[in-house]
Amino acid sequence: MRSLPALAVILSLAACSSGGLGFSQNANRPPAADASETGVDGLLVGHRLMEAGEFDLALKAYLRAAAEEGINVDVLSALGSANLKLDRLGQAEQLLRRAVELDPSFVPAQNNLGVVLMERGKVGEARVVFQQAFALDSGQTDSIRENLKLAIARTETDVYSDPQDGPEEPKYNLMRRGTGEYVLLTQL
Repeated sequence: MRSLPALAVILSLAACSSGGLGFSQNANRPPAADASETGVDGLLVGHRLMEAGEFDLALKAYLRAAAEEGINVDVLSALGSANLKLDRLGQAEQLLRRAVELDPSFVPAQNNLGVVLMERGKVGEARVVFQQAFALDSGQTDSIRENLKLAIARTETDVYSDPQDGPEEPKYNLMRRGTGEYVLLTQL
């Protein structure tokens, strides 16, 4: 009977030294990933992050979707929208233009491109883009209708409004012609 306690001491020492029976080495490891499962769609994650106002994280999710799915109109439009929310207007415009080139009938890309153009001061081009989006959507989306109304109003006020401080004053220049002769030139 003395051999049974001796055997227990030997097994416990072996477990501590080799890590064979103990759990101390594996306690902080995360469980292994199951490769048979599929992950959550990057576009879906990005859309949810955009709704939550987490635009940087949404951009990363959209980039992950681009790596998984490839570049398509949905990914380009999503990337452009995230860049728009991050005030990266140049990048947003490039991405949304590429999306519209891939699929000219994709209404969200058309609308978001119009928004970017309005933000960049390209009101006339934005109006044309909103008109295309409105026609493709058959006027069903309120936000596109409102964007088009705003673009029309801004283009009309640009045409019919006076400059900021009233009419522009003509600029005069005095030009010398020969000896003692001067001509007054104006730029209208």
